[in-house]
Amino acid sequence: MTHSTAARVGVAMFTGAATTVALGLVGAAPAAAHGYTDSPTSRQLHCADGTVTGCGQIRYEPQSVEGPDGFPEAGPADGRICSAGNEPFASLDDPRDGQWPTEQLTAGAEHEFSWSFTAAHSTERFEYFVTNDSYAPARPLTRDMLEPTPFLTVPFSGQPPFEYSHTGTLPSDKEGQHLILAVWTVADTANAFYACHDVVFGDDGSDPGDPPDPGPGPVEWDESTVYYAGDEVSHQGVVYRAQWWTRGDEPGTGGPWGVWQRVDSGG
Repeated sequence: MTHSTAARVGVAMFTGAATTVALGLVGAAPAAAHGYTDSPTSRQLHCADGTVTGCGQIRYEPQSVEGPDGFPEAGPADGRICSAGNEPFASLDDPRDGQWPTEQLTAGAEHEFSWSFTAAHSTERFEYFVTNDSYAPARPLTRDMLEPTPFLTVPFSGQPPFEYSHTGTLPSDKEGQHLILAVWTVADTANAFYACHDVVFGDDGSDPGDPPDPGPGPVEWDESTVYYAGDEVSHQGVVYRAQWWTRGDEPGTGGPWGVWQRVDSGG
């Protein structure tokens, strides 16, 4: 995997029993402690490497996806989990019609998860959640799309090395397209770092299976709901698609250059 110079500083991810592997320091560490995952490849790293474009500010600081800890009982709001609730990083919450690059994984297999850190916080634990069968890749991630408990928890005491990995077992009952959410809970603040990874599970690494159903059709527009690029809503019998982040902008009132693009007429 190729990583840009700006996007390396890390700690590895996880998959079952904790086998920690210290790798080397890469790059200079800034004053603040931050980090991101690089195996599987996180959305923020896809942006930093230029694999995905139109990401905005996150391209320059993939290590900064920090938000309140206590997930899933607390933490970022639904629909803003991948950005940890940071509006400048809202592109990470945009499902891009389910077209984020995916990494193929083998259900039930061992996997080495890797992190990169710019500077390492004193750490409490690493946790990894996976989506359930209701997951809709074309919609922003919400808690009800995730299994209620992590499939892997790695306790940690002290500061991890700048690059760190642990190995564990992937869920054995998954197939098709899913999302893995990594949560790094630090011990010296009330925050945690979040990373989303788009993956495809297969039985033997060659058959990814069928992706989950993208879910029901467009819901009725609501002025208090946050919508992201690619979200579709129905309003007054017409279906519209959001061109970028929006809240409170009524579909059909912004003209041809507005946030909402008409898709088709309902019925």
